[in-house]
Amino acid sequence: MDLFTMIVLIVVVATIGEMFKAHKKSQNKGYGPEVDRLQNEVKALNERVKSLETIVTDKSYQLRSEIDSLK
Repeated sequence: MDLFTMIVLIVVVATIGEMFKAHKKSQNKGYGPEVDRLQNEVKALNERVKSLETIVTDKSYQLRSEIDSLK
């Protein structure tokens, strides 16, 4: 491969890369705050699920549930 072909190839690859970045940026435009809000909501829900899992797997909770079911 000669020098001219390598230069053209580098320019083409760089141009396609820039076009791809611009396309991705334009797709996400305007959704930033909504995406951030949803990510925060998912984090909060994950924390709540972890708390609930801790409660449900606790031995005293299981014993209390068994006692309540006998009533």
